[in-house]
Amino acid sequence: MSATTASHRLLGKVSLITGSAQGIGLATALKFAQEGAIVVVCDVQQTAVDAAVAQCVALGAQAVGFVMDVTQREQVDAVVAQIQAQFGRIDVLVNNAGITMDARLQKMTQAQFDRVIDVNLRGVFQCAQAVADIMVAQGSGVILNASSVVGIYGNFGQTNYAATKFGVIGFTKTWSRELGPKGIRVNAVAPGFIATPMVAAMPEKVLKALEAKVPLNRLGKPEEIASIYAFLASDEAGYINGTVIEASGGMSL
Repeated sequence: MSATTASHRLLGKVSLITGSAQGIGLATALKFAQEGAIVVVCDVQQTAVDAAVAQCVALGAQAVGFVMDVTQREQVDAVVAQIQAQFGRIDVLVNNAGITMDARLQKMTQAQFDRVIDVNLRGVFQCAQAVADIMVAQGSGVILNASSVVGIYGNFGQTNYAATKFGVIGFTKTWSRELGPKGIRVNAVAPGFIATPMVAAMPEKVLKALEAKVPLNRLGKPEEIASIYAFLASDEAGYINGTVIEASGGMSL
């Protein structure tokens, strides 16, 4: 493989990344841009979407952006239809959009429970279902789902979040069986604690305690998770299907 192709593993791959205006999603959009992908930025806030698209373009990539709420099926379908009309295909879906609304079991409200399930579980289902027919018709595609170490081991105060991230693993295992014969690979990434705006909002004392649990003695970087997505989306990962890659710095050891 030449140096040129090595740095463009995703050349021309039309890649839809949800929640890609900040955190791991933005890092993933930028990594895909560097790897030569056609990047489709989707998030809920126009200004943030525009800024993310501009950063991708600055890296020399072709990029477009859409305001899209993954919980609103008509919005998802409309965006997917526009991508299909503009580019004629969808090669990669990164189901990154997610939220937390933490509370202990006894304190969690119905609204907190429902909202997290809606975004993190229903949203992932809706986006995958919206692109599946297109990928099947192409005979190729990659769906990547954001799980979490919380979705493998659980976590105090995160009944709703843990349930969704366990659920996403269930999606991954099931879709890889259903879509694998059609040429579509489905995998999940389960990050540990990553230095994103969502995590940065935690108290300093809590962050220090988290770092102490990790053999590498630090939080992960969004770019480190983005690199895993880029690898999984590439043809280099052609025989990886139905897998959950934990990237937690060894936190679970």
